[in-house]
Amino acid sequence: MVRVPFAARFRRRHRPLPDLELAARPRPWLGALGLTGVVLAGAWLGLLVVGNVRTPVGPMNTTMALRPSLSGGTKINVSPLGALTLDSHVAPVRLDVNVDQLDPLRSQELVDHPERFSGLQGEVVHDVEHGTLDLAVRSGVAVVAGAGLLGLAVYRRPRRALAAGGLALTLLAASGVSAYATWNPKSVMEPRFSGLLSSAPSVIGNARSIVTGFDVYQKELARLVTNVTKLYDVTSTLPAYQPDPSTIRVLHVSDIHLNPASWKIIASLVKQYKVNVIVDSGDTMDHGTAAENGFLDPVADLGVPYVWVRGNHDSRTTQGYLARMKNVRVLDDGHAVTAGGLRFAGMGDPQFTPDRAVVPGGDAAERLAGDRLASALRSQRAAGTPVDVAIAHEPVAARETDGEVPLVLCGHLHHEGYEKLPYGTRLRMEGSTGGSGLRAVEGKYPAPIEASVLYFDRDTHRLQAWDAIELGGLGLTTAQVSRHLADDNHPGASPGASPGASPGTTPSGATASTRP
Repeated sequence: MVRVPFAARFRRRHRPLPDLELAARPRPWLGALGLTGVVLAGAWLGLLVVGNVRTPVGPMNTTMALRPSLSGGTKINVSPLGALTLDSHVAPVRLDVNVDQLDPLRSQELVDHPERFSGLQGEVVHDVEHGTLDLAVRSGVAVVAGAGLLGLAVYRRPRRALAAGGLALTLLAASGVSAYATWNPKSVMEPRFSGLLSSAPSVIGNARSIVTGFDVYQKELARLVTNVTKLYDVTSTLPAYQPDPSTIRVLHVSDIHLNPASWKIIASLVKQYKVNVIVDSGDTMDHGTAAENGFLDPVADLGVPYVWVRGNHDSRTTQGYLARMKNVRVLDDGHAVTAGGLRFAGMGDPQFTPDRAVVPGGDAAERLAGDRLASALRSQRAAGTPVDVAIAHEPVAARETDGEVPLVLCGHLHHEGYEKLPYGTRLRMEGSTGGSGLRAVEGKYPAPIEASVLYFDRDTHRLQAWDAIELGGLGLTTAQVSRHLADDNHPGASPGASPGASPGTTPSGATASTRP
């Protein structure tokens, strides 16, 4: 029997245990995140490379494509004239339609046979449906192929590649369902124009047809294509806005703040839009001194009535100088005048902030001025001469007229806005037509120059629609026109509701009062 030494037995019993390695915990979320990134990148590359469809739409050759987007919508590029943007749907994909060229043969047939315009609607609808179907099929193939190939390149496993392709197809289908559920056929009635198209707002018809021609989306699309065809036909000569005798056009400007460029812009808009009357809701000056009065001289040459109320940067001296001009109608203390076919009443701002010796009265003073204006509106209605449009500089004062007038115009805050007040009065706030004057350089980007053209029915004197015009500020040369319809001119709305008859919607976009 072999004896094992004690030292050997001790070492054997007390041999240290091997170190245990902790197994790495799987992180499934990291893998899922990576797969999602591969799917999105592959799908986007697939749409970019093979997701385009070339299809004729009426007399035009177009290219349709789906592009990733945070807000969705439709963009129609009419090169070289500009683009139209429609809020057609909400989905993570945008429909891009590029008008490549006008087909000479199909266009000549329309010119030679104008009666074919009547059948253009059906042709356009058929072409769009056919192109959309082709685009859906091609986009599905594009996202599956793009995500699958990129998945195979990254993971080098066919199963992972198939999973990436299937997930991409699922995302595209979900985007299609979202677009279908949020589809807005009325979006073609309220496009945003950019480029040279901003100089041709008649591309979708005159104001009368906009608010009364509520046909189905296909008919409006056909009219849009027809008018774009006419734009190409005249090449560089864009058609001016065709005046409709059933509408009254009002140019609303505000907060010019001594910007001399504003007068040329205003004169151009008066001519282009065949404006009947201009409304200036104040702050034409910056300090209201007599030395600034010469700045106002171009008003006399605008050729149309100029209705004006005092802002908090305009003095009584300013007001007196303008009152001596023949075409100017100065409104204050609820005074009412008829100009351009409409009846206006206004109240000058009770505060004059450039004078540091005067303590501003704040919102309380504005509300008191608004109450006085509301009282004057009631008196006008009792006398049988109801006011169509009230004017105040400050939104706080303007809101006090709720229920007493169909529409009230104001400015002051240097950005445009629109509210339907609780008792039915519409409040339309204009931005700065002077691009905030010297304040244009205070921010990171120059403030835009804003104005709007309001369309009124000549018989009812009610607001039909308006074009919000925005020009690039100091050093910029951009232009955009957004067309909007009044609430009761949308399909399904009850037209003709008078202010005060019933409470309206809760005000949207209400802003706090400040003193720019």
